[in-house]
Amino acid sequence: MSKIKMISLFILETPSGAVQVVTWNERNEKLTTSDQNGLIIVWMLYKGAWYEEMINNRNKSVVRSMSWNADGQKICIVYEDGAVIVGSVDGNRIWGKELKGSQLAHVAWSPDSKILLFGMANGEVHIYDNQGNFIMKMNISCLAGATGAVSLAGIHWYAGAGGYSEPDSPCLAICFDNGRCQIMRYENDENPVYIDALMNVISIQWNHCGSVLAVAGSLRATNMDKEFNVVQFYTPFGEHLRTLKVSGKHLSGISWEGGGLRIALAVDSYIYFANIRPDYKWGYCCSTVVYAYTKPERQEYCVVYWDTKNNEKFVKYVKNLISITTSGDFCILASKADEKQPQDDVGSETMNLARYVLILCNSIGTPLDSKYIDIEPLFVTMTRTHVITASKEAFYLWQYRVAKKLTALEINQVTRTKKGGRERFYHIDSNPSGGNDDDPDISNAFATTRDPICCITATDKTLIVGRESGIIQRYTLPNVALVQKYSSNSRAHYLSLNCNSSRLAIIDISGLLTLLDLEVRPPGSEGTGDQAAAGDPSKFERKDVWDLKWANDNPDLFAVMEKTRMYVFRNLDPEEPIQTSGYICNFEDLEIKSVLLDEIMKNPERPNKDNLFNFEIRSLRDSRALIEKVGIEDASQFIEDNPHPRLWHLLAEAALQKLDLKTAEEAFVRCKDYPGIQFVKRLGNLQSEPMKQAEVAAYFGRFEEAESMYLHMDRRDLAINLRIKLGDWFKVLQLLDTGSGYSDDALLAQANNGIGDYFADRQKWVKAVPYYLKGRNQERLADCYYKLEDYNGLEQLAADLPENHKLLPEIGEMFATVGMCEQAVKAYLKSNQPKAAVDTCVHLNQWNKAVELARAHNMKEIKSLLSKYASHLLEENKTLEAVELYRKAHHFLDAAKLMFKVADKEAKKMSRPLRVKKLYVLAAQLVEDYHEQVKASQQIKAKGKKSEATFALAGLLEEDATSSDNRIVDSAWRGAEAYHFFLLAQRQLHAGYPENATRTALHLREYEDVIPAVEIYSLLALCSAANRSFGTCSKAFIKLESLESLSSEQRQLYEDLALQIFTKYPPKDSRVVEAQHSSEGAEGKLPTCIVTGRPIQEYQFWMCSVCKHCALEQEISKYNCCPLCHSALV
Repeated sequence: MSKIKMISLFILETPSGAVQVVTWNERNEKLTTSDQNGLIIVWMLYKGAWYEEMINNRNKSVVRSMSWNADGQKICIVYEDGAVIVGSVDGNRIWGKELKGSQLAHVAWSPDSKILLFGMANGEVHIYDNQGNFIMKMNISCLAGATGAVSLAGIHWYAGAGGYSEPDSPCLAICFDNGRCQIMRYENDENPVYIDALMNVISIQWNHCGSVLAVAGSLRATNMDKEFNVVQFYTPFGEHLRTLKVSGKHLSGISWEGGGLRIALAVDSYIYFANIRPDYKWGYCCSTVVYAYTKPERQEYCVVYWDTKNNEKFVKYVKNLISITTSGDFCILASKADEKQPQDDVGSETMNLARYVLILCNSIGTPLDSKYIDIEPLFVTMTRTHVITASKEAFYLWQYRVAKKLTALEINQVTRTKKGGRERFYHIDSNPSGGNDDDPDISNAFATTRDPICCITATDKTLIVGRESGIIQRYTLPNVALVQKYSSNSRAHYLSLNCNSSRLAIIDISGLLTLLDLEVRPPGSEGTGDQAAAGDPSKFERKDVWDLKWANDNPDLFAVMEKTRMYVFRNLDPEEPIQTSGYICNFEDLEIKSVLLDEIMKNPERPNKDNLFNFEIRSLRDSRALIEKVGIEDASQFIEDNPHPRLWHLLAEAALQKLDLKTAEEAFVRCKDYPGIQFVKRLGNLQSEPMKQAEVAAYFGRFEEAESMYLHMDRRDLAINLRIKLGDWFKVLQLLDTGSGYSDDALLAQANNGIGDYFADRQKWVKAVPYYLKGRNQERLADCYYKLEDYNGLEQLAADLPENHKLLPEIGEMFATVGMCEQAVKAYLKSNQPKAAVDTCVHLNQWNKAVELARAHNMKEIKSLLSKYASHLLEENKTLEAVELYRKAHHFLDAAKLMFKVADKEAKKMSRPLRVKKLYVLAAQLVEDYHEQVKASQQIKAKGKKSEATFALAGLLEEDATSSDNRIVDSAWRGAEAYHFFLLAQRQLHAGYPENATRTALHLREYEDVIPAVEIYSLLALCSAANRSFGTCSKAFIKLESLESLSSEQRQLYEDLALQIFTKYPPKDSRVVEAQHSSEGAEGKLPTCIVTGRPIQEYQFWMCSVCKHCALEQEISKYNCCPLCHSALV
């Protein structure tokens, strides 16, 4: 904390008196002031200077409070005498009101500007609407049990401009001078959050995002009459965060900086600035910075995984995020459980749903495992094997496992491990002894305790739990046993163990850092130095500490952040400070990685590498300076006195540069770098000095320099090998092309394939193709053609491959996936896989091709497969699809049977006659296709050795032998004939040819098995009545009245109609129709003309080549197709 250092000073003078009220309009950047005489001035900044934009003076009372609404368009001004004025930003008065009998002290707008809160001098808070109409008095429940007079210290309603930490986060803070405070979600919240700050409050204010409430005032020290200024920081849910002590006599006001990183304090005649270090939700694992932030438009937290090596980021959204904890390569996201999500791993011993979830993720945010728990994870720490989380009353251990670390034996052990072996609950007041003594009754974890948990930390073998009383409990891991209790004078806020668990760092709530030795260190122990040199950790103290990180490889090294400085301590001895405000990510190999989270959070969607810093500690800097300026021998002695693997490695590299192989080997041995030792041995076997220099250049990554050295020595082969090791195939190809002499074809093909792989890995398939062609890599070439959808190239590649090549089945599968059946079949047949070809045809519904292939290769399972697929279609009521399936597979008789069933079903449903006729025609045509198929098969079997008559006879015999339903085969066209003449009679009747209609209707009597008799004789009665053939009409009515299928009511209707007709007309035919129709020829029944319905008595007539039905030549000449089967006329 420091006093303000003025960069630009502006003195705004008011003409009448001292300023008492100040408010700032953020949206319009205007300052509003009011002095002791009630004079109100609105100031604006113009060309670097402040000017009075508006002035107003009511001249009656003093202004007690002013407040702009969220969008900066309205200001509400309250006076001490009860007057209220609401004005606009341009100076117009919107409304005014006198609240008689009220002494006003505070005013606040709601975030939506619909409600005004007026704080009274007596401590009451009244709720009004934005037009000044009274609604109700607010229930102030935080004053229950308070004695004496109280007054309002402040009202602040956070408007939500920076988002909310949680969806239901309280945002309305009302605080009184006695320290009592209530935080509400809305103006009539019945369950507010209560705070008793135990101090005299002067002012309160939310930070920019509503996550921290600052309460400023004074506090009387214990057993002292003197008061001191203090600022307490709370979360919206009332959790105390930190305490800031402020020097000076009288603290009169506070204000947050716009970004929430500093707070301004008005003390006496000074303005102090305190730096605020937000407790971000963040962590660092595997070179990845993981951080979370909120967006005003979304309720979830946006969690960003920023890979600092590749500058890539991965984003995921998490609801109700509580914390982020990292260790090694993994991180844990703790959040409230979504009630809608299934919770498979919740124990059956709890009937209620688990309320919280721990999600184990890798460094790119991929969830690896999760665990639902019942205790609130207020504090979370993580080791290489365990996740430990704690609530106020209990802590929970989860032994997590990651798949890549498990062997087959361990996987079997994990499957047999009970839940109790991997998850354990302990109450903080229990005394575990290290056995299987975790509490099986999880309800005990919610038992209250007088001394709650306030922080935790852990390593692989030690767990530390801090309690609010200052007691620190130490447990062993993985078998949890309480080893020892320590006590401190203040409540711990942050705990951290060094790498060997021998020393604990404690930062309390006031920022004081102390150290605690957990193990007695023997004098002169390796890596720790002499105890006297190390100092006394019990007397070590550092103030204003807000971050600390132990070195991962040295138990005596740690870095701390104090204000805006970083200090590095070795054996409690500080190095010179580094000016930075970064959060420490990692401390390893004498280097500290730090990230400026404050800067990243200003634009969290675009993290910048400029906000990452690496700091070298003093020993590393000194060693490098000694090597560069003094020499290797002196540097070697310094490193001997201050040993560290990083320093030995630095010395080894310097010795290699100077080809001092002996020193380099010794240094590599000291830092246990076996590859380095091998490299030095290999260098010792080389005789040429330039060759050694080239090898060293390659070792240090100076590949261009090493390559030029190899070429200068005329060792192009070594240059090529270097580039092959680096995977730089472009350079390999260039060296091969530019070199003189014989070039290895295999190496050339390898280089081309390497370049092809380079382009293919970047999905540049077009550029990869020519290199794969040069490298003769058919497999990758096929993959490129497939990705490019160049199926012509893929087909040509398949044609060029030899038979039974291993790539042909893969190419066939590629063609099959895109529906190219013919090409897939060719590929499979070329690879001698006919079954795969048939399966592809079946999959692509090319059943005719499948049957043809099955027959050609003597495969018998095709018929059963066809039947199964047809049965599946019929089960799904897809009869027509089954018909099409059989037709394509040339199973015409099976298709015809199904088609006849469809036609019969439609006929029974009394569907349109034309539709029924078409269905019967289609079924009959399938039977004709079956006949042709039988004839063709007999011709193929005979192979020209028999006469045509013999073929026909053999075909008929085969039909009789194979056909199980002769009715379908023999009378295939009967249904089509019936509905054809049924439609023909009606057309003739409507066209005005009743005689022809009657003759056709009489012919229909032969089809009573197809068309219902009531339809046939009703039509016959109608046609004969129109033709005045009442004798025929009478016979039709007699037939109708005798039908058993008619009900008594229907029969009575026919009788009544017949009585009406034949009482008027005698039942005699005026024209003879029956005799003509029943005439027979010399050889039996005459054929019927399908055009007119008359019997054909001529010797010459037309016959359809498909359905074999006849018609008069003069009649059929008017048509282009057969009236019955609709096939084209030849």
